[in-house]
Formats: sequence, structure tokens, C-alpha cells
Amino acid sequence: MNLPNKLTTGRMVMVPFLVLFLLTGWGGTANRWICLVIFCAACITDWLDGYIARKYHLISNYGKFMDPLADKLLVCSALICLTSQGRLPAWVVVLIIGREFIISGFRLIAAEKGDVIAANYWGKFKTVAQMIMVILLLLDEPFLGMATEIFIWLSAALTVISLMTYILENRKVLANS
Repeated sequence: MNLPNKLTTGRMVMVPFLVLFLLTGWGGTANRWICLVIFCAACITDWLDGYIARKYHLISNYGKFMDPLADKLLVCSALICLTSQGRLPAWVVVLIIGREFIISGFRLIAAEKGDVIAANYWGKFKTVAQMIMVILLLLDEPFLGMATEIFIWLSAALTVISLMTYILENRKVLANS
């Protein structure tokens, strides 16, 4: 397993720890900072694994499949926890998770045919916006309220845009099914 794939796997390993601290508050007064460090470390591995894979030509089918899955696991887990705490409207999480199910369905259909569909730029923009949204929600600072609201709406919009472009770019997957 190459380094980018190890980083992707490491990101998935961080998720249970994030959920544990988000839902239990075990860190006491430092809990939100612990959650923020875990989440930001996971986000950095997302950027780093892609950078290393492209720079050193270490792109693999494992990475093409597991990297977006690790992102979904990280972001959706955080969003569900934040929704359970009343810090994020449920409709945003339903929209985001719905999009992820649809894209995963496309990937499964393509995989049955031996094709691997990598993430597109709209999906990357969506992921970055969602990660920033989660960071702002984890910070939970009143002076960041407007920025948090903007990123909630931006994440929702990019979720829809990335879904539509993904469907349009890969409609042959459905047409040939």
C-alpha cells in the first residue's frame, strides 16, 4: 500500500475518534478543540494524499475509490453529530447524504463494468466547502455566525451543482445499464 493510500486509510481511522469526542464530550472544556484538531488533521490528509499521489504518479484504483469514500465518511459523520446537537439543519445533511448515495450508486454501476470514476472538480469544491462548514460549526463562535451561515448555503448549493455535473458527465453509465 503506497503512502497516499495509507493517508486515506488513516483518515477513515480518525472518524470514530471524532464521533466519540463529538457525541460524548469526554474532552471536557477542551472537547471542541480536540474535535477541531482531529477533523483538521483528517482534512489535511485529504489534501496531502491527493498531492502526493499526483506528484509522484501514485494514483491507484484504491485511491480513486477509497479517497472519496473516506471524505464522505468524515464529513457525513461530523454532520450527523452536529445535527444531533442542533447545530445544523437536518435538511442540509439529508441533501448531502442523498447526493453521496446517488454518486456511490453511479460508482458501483461503473465498477461492475470495470470502470473507476474519479471525483470531478465540482465534487472537490463541494468537499472543501463542506469541510470549512464543519470547521466553522466546530468552532461555534458567535462572531463567525455569518460565515457559518454562508458556508452552510454554499455547501448545499455546491452539493446540488456537483450532483448535476456528475450525472451529466457520467450519464453513459446509466444509459448502458
